[in-house]
Amino acid sequence: MTADSVPALWRLARLGYDDVRRRPVLLYPEGAVLLNDTGREILELVDGRRSVRDIAAILGGKYATDVTADVVEYLGGLAERELIRDA
Repeated sequence: MTADSVPALWRLARLGYDDVRRRPVLLYPEGAVLLNDTGREILELVDGRRSVRDIAAILGGKYATDVTADVVEYLGGLAERELIRDA
């Protein structure tokens, strides 16, 4: 993943909520990834149309800081697990 990548969720992955743990999760056939609030916010913006740079700009406006490197790192980790791909 780079700042110019356009991330999309793997076709079998989806965002959900774990009622037992009271946490957002990224669900996929082989399991689930527990998300913190920031991870959920990032993944809610992953739509296959916005670039990583666009996502970081939206979140950067909210947090008043440049979060591009953090978003690249986070999505890159999910891409390594093949849960995110570059559209």
